[in-house]
Formats: sequence, C-alpha cells, structure tokens
Amino acid sequence: MVFEEKMIMNGEPDDEEEEEEEEEDMVDPLETVRQKCEEAEHCVHTRERLEQCETRVGSRSSTEEDCTEELFDFLHARDHCVSVTSTFGPSNSVQHLQVSQALVPSNVLKYKT
Repeated sequence: MVFEEKMIMNGEPDDEEEEEEEEEDMVDPLETVRQKCEEAEHCVHTRERLEQCETRVGSRSSTEEDCTEELFDFLHARDHCVSVTSTFGPSNSVQHLQVSQALVPSNVLKYKT
C-alpha cells in the first residue's frame, strides 16, 4: 500500500505512459526497407500478378487454384531487393536489381498465364 502511494506521488505511472508512447513511435527498419522495395519495378510487377490472381480466384465460387506461386514470386522479389539493400545500401539496390534482372534469361522472367 505504501509502495503504491509512493509510485503515484513520484509520478512513475506517467513515466510508463511516456515509454509506451515512445515504443509506438519506433519503426522497424526492415519494414521500411520492405515498403521501399515493394515500389521497385520488378516487385510492382509481381504484386500486380498476385493481385490479379487474388481477384480471379475470389471471383470464382469453386476453384482449386490458389495464389501460392504468385505470392512466393512477390515475396522472393521483395526479399531479394531487401537483401541487396542491406548488402549494397539503399541507393544501389534498385540499380543492382535491374542489373540482376538483365542477367536472367528472358524466358525465366516470363510467367505462365
């Protein structure tokens, strides 16, 4: 009882509220890099394919199709960009991604329709 009164008198509960507010303001750097990578050309393309698949599957009442392949393609492209960003830095990641795409044979980049 006395301890609780001291905490209230000393204003420690306010300190806890401030700590909670500070924690809310913290941003995970990985999420920031992921969001930036999702804006890269190849990631935008794979996200569009994922969204098209989700729309197609959602419009059908009965289908065995799922969008697993499209989801994995998008996650792979995004994670590749993230890994390049963490290795080469954010300014070089998009350039590296474009160069790496240029090195992949065009038939590998084409998707089944």
